[in-house]
Amino acid sequence: MTVDMTTGTGDAPQPSSSADSPGDLPDDLPPAPGPSPARTSRRAAIRPGRLGVGIISAGRVGAVLGSALMAVDHQVVGVHAVSEASRDRAELLLPGVPVLDVDQVVDRAELVLLAVPDDALSPLVTGLADLGRWQPGQIVVHTSGRYGVGVLEPARRCGAIPLALHPAMTFGGWSADTARLAGCPMAVTAPAAVLPIAQALAVELGGEPFVLEEEARPAYHAALAHGANHLVVLVDQAVRALAAAGVAEGAATVRPLLVAALERALSEGLSGLSGPVSRGDAGTVAGHLEALGALRDGQGHRLDDVVSSYRHLAEAAVQRCQEEHRLTDVQAQRLREVLSPDS
Repeated sequence: MTVDMTTGTGDAPQPSSSADSPGDLPDDLPPAPGPSPARTSRRAAIRPGRLGVGIISAGRVGAVLGSALMAVDHQVVGVHAVSEASRDRAELLLPGVPVLDVDQVVDRAELVLLAVPDDALSPLVTGLADLGRWQPGQIVVHTSGRYGVGVLEPARRCGAIPLALHPAMTFGGWSADTARLAGCPMAVTAPAAVLPIAQALAVELGGEPFVLEEEARPAYHAALAHGANHLVVLVDQAVRALAAAGVAEGAATVRPLLVAALERALSEGLSGLSGPVSRGDAGTVAGHLEALGALRDGQGHRLDDVVSSYRHLAEAAVQRCQEEHRLTDVQAQRLREVLSPDS
């Protein structure tokens, strides 16, 4: 196999080793590989340096990355897709690519891209190893932010080349997502000897690779999830509170403020924080909690999650502002008193 890519700078059941009890997997989780059929013949001739790529599975990430690799002349030789949504996504982003079983994808591919949920990754890799599906010299890359290459050890023992590549980006599974890859930071982890392959793959996807040590990946992924996922929840809570307060176009109303706040946070850090906590205005904070506690949504339900989030995030803001000497000890204590659920 020739690898010639330009290096840039830059709770799912486990697969069973028995073909008689493969287990049931939800939606896009691939089922356990079945008994090994005759090896599928290698892909047709492709221009030198390009690889035959197999995608497991056609979720929001896998289909987008597969599309990006096709755009630079790699050939996607097969994709695993279970749900109707994933099959539609494969048809949209990977036109003409056959939808295959897991073992067929692995048999045909020189590079196998594992874009499955974190909890499914280890059982899948181990199950395929137990059945002897991994091939010597085959590149196996996963897109989990949580794991490094340790999770691919069963494949490595079979002679495969293990790579971990995680784009620091959110995807919706649409064709427009490929544009998000341009300049996207991508965390790469790999054994030193094959690290250039991981970096080159990131560059071919349009990203900016940076090397991340194995032991740093759980904290790295937690930080990204905390920032991005909880940001979505926070914005949703703000829009729901505005709706309960009678503001019909909550998202449009809050958009300019949130965009400006995010830009300031990214460029100025805590210095960009404004509002009552940063001013030590305990009376306003108390008023906010009272007002939020009185709100009801369209079904008459209290917005208890909004109140709880407000308390916890305000408490965190008090702590950080006190550490940065933006609040006196007296101001911080008064804020903590009004933020206490017992106040």
